[in-house]
Amino acid sequence: MKSQVQCSPREAVRLFAAELLAAPAQVTSTPRGGALEHGLAQHWPEYLIEAGCLGLFMLSACAVTVIVEHPASLIRTTVHDAGVRRFVVGLAMGLTAIALIYSPIGRRSGGHMNPAITLTFWRLGKIEPFDATFYIVAQFIGGVAGTALAFVLFRSALVHPQVNFAATMPGMLGALAALAGEIAISFLMMSVVLMLSNSAKYARYTGIAAGVLVMLFITFEAPISGMSMNPARSFASDFVGMQWNAIWVYFAGPLAGMLAAAEVYVSNRGRQSVICAKLDHSGEARCIFRCGYMETQAKAHTA
Repeated sequence: MKSQVQCSPREAVRLFAAELLAAPAQVTSTPRGGALEHGLAQHWPEYLIEAGCLGLFMLSACAVTVIVEHPASLIRTTVHDAGVRRFVVGLAMGLTAIALIYSPIGRRSGGHMNPAITLTFWRLGKIEPFDATFYIVAQFIGGVAGTALAFVLFRSALVHPQVNFAATMPGMLGALAALAGEIAISFLMMSVVLMLSNSAKYARYTGIAAGVLVMLFITFEAPISGMSMNPARSFASDFVGMQWNAIWVYFAGPLAGMLAAAEVYVSNRGRQSVICAKLDHSGEARCIFRCGYMETQAKAHTA
């Protein structure tokens, strides 16, 4: 008769977290010919992390919007300037993005949290097709889950028209202006990410720069497009709220802007200048991408 090993729920959670954050002694990467089964079996922690990170981002977005924009909130009743309130929201969401990118889990997955970023790095040849697919699926699932959890926690406060599930909507200038705004801010974001993340001197500041841009865009650009840059982020709010506010803008705009930024970067510096698909490559977390850092490390070991 076989003995069964049992553990408490707390121990099970600890072991699960250890598996997510486990870092091998050497950075590893998937061969170009990697199979779908390999991705599911070996890279599921990264997929789960991407879902969790965007879920946390959406939970934060909903909570901050309730705190700042709900008519019963202290901030809304005392701060009458909409621009100042947008700055408060932008600061909170910029800090949220920075915290997630530099967290142990963000360093493990690369901290994309955005299908447009993942597809752009796939276009640049840094991500296997199956990894990109599962990243994107996970991001959509995570965004919806985070928004749904916010609905459970805040209920009528999240439904209130002034909060409206933290949805992104075109401003007074209409959908075409919103599309132009999304293309512009997405182009700028990806350009900054590529310039910094591929610089030995400034790579460590990529996540900080991304968070600062999130803050600035929410403060100044949100009246035009609602400031998304992220198809999964906009889809999550609309799906849980069962409303579709020009959702095509938030699919087409971020993807067009980020892919255009990648083309400009490659035309100026060459595809070989793109080192990795992570926004922050510090630490010992493994890397599942076609990673230049891993290749450099491997050459150093064989030298």
